[in-house]
Amino acid sequence: QVQLVESGGGLVEAGGSLTLSCVVYGRTWNPFTMGWFRQAPGKDREFVAAVVWTGSPTGYADSVKGRFTISRDNAKNTVFLQMNSLKPEDMADYYCAARTYTNITYYANDYLYWGQGTQVTVSS
Repeated sequence: QVQLVESGGGLVEAGGSLTLSCVVYGRTWNPFTMGWFRQAPGKDREFVAAVVWTGSPTGYADSVKGRFTISRDNAKNTVFLQMNSLKPEDMADYYCAARTYTNITYYANDYLYWGQGTQVTVSS
């Protein structure tokens, strides 16, 4: 059984920064490709960023390129999302996801395991 637990969400002013973390629990730490998605109220879940097992390559949504950075620490079974220059439109519930294939995909249906989400609120 694999469980993903996110943390690090909160309230931040526009222009500020937050770092989200996602810890993967389970009997084995498989070479998952890890992704972050987000869902704002009334909107579909959208891809934010992803990283393969080795840490490279990474992939980003155009809306966050240059502002967000995804990274992972396999020794700690953890993936991070560093979010800088946050905008009100970044406000959403952020979800960590894992897929058992080693390539990056931007589609939520390609990810097998999901966390419960952490809320990010950006005040303008």
